[in-house]
Amino acid sequence: MLLAIDIGNTNIVFGIYGQNKWRNVWRIQTDNKKTADEYEVIFHSLFDSGKICKTDIDRAVLSSVVPAMNREFEAMITNLFGIPILIINPEIYDHLPVKVLNPYQIGSDLVANATAAYSKLKRACLIVDFGTALTFTTLSDQGEIMGVAIAPGLQTAVRALAGNTAQLPNVQLTVPPSVLGKNTVHAIQSGIFIGYSGLVDRMIERTEQELNQKLIIIATGGLSGVFAKQSPKIDLVEENLTLDGLQIISHLMTKIAR
Repeated sequence: MLLAIDIGNTNIVFGIYGQNKWRNVWRIQTDNKKTADEYEVIFHSLFDSGKICKTDIDRAVLSSVVPAMNREFEAMITNLFGIPILIINPEIYDHLPVKVLNPYQIGSDLVANATAAYSKLKRACLIVDFGTALTFTTLSDQGEIMGVAIAPGLQTAVRALAGNTAQLPNVQLTVPPSVLGKNTVHAIQSGIFIGYSGLVDRMIERTEQELNQKLIIIATGGLSGVFAKQSPKIDLVEENLTLDGLQIISHLMTKIAR
């Protein structure tokens, strides 16, 4: 079975893939102060609760936008499973089904997203990833990553409000009952949720206008399901798109190594 790990700025998402499906997917908070030993304890505990036998894990793949954590995770994988780990990096991009024009200017998570999306659809699409950053990755019919747009993520925007104002709290991100906020919490939720809905829709419109082409719109990330209900422009929700991409890349690189 495969262990796929996606280290983001806010969360670490990892899953166990076997028999053509994700058997388990977990999400924990990113903490770059933790050591390999501390992460080993967390993984060991979650594997036990998920009834995953360590000896069944024979491959591991890692995408990380926090490079300082890579060494700790390499050590953790070695200690826990005794296997090497494939770290997604520009040196392997030439082997992928997507074309990465600026390999050192794009996150490995976005490359994984693009790999999964193009492998599934084989046509032009736009991937909206609701993470710490809100990203828009556009692929051509030939699988070329044509460009990326980046905005602050929703939770990042909420934290910025709370951290840079005297009276605005850090609120839970839920859909507000109305655009007309009647209290501070609802006012922030309205501005963030409805405001970002407009941002997402407008970015999709501008991208399609610039390309003069209708795209398939895929949403992924923690809030993708909620936002898909707010935007009629979103065609598909793939909550595990990044992990799917890591699984595909791991499979391709394993075949090449043979």
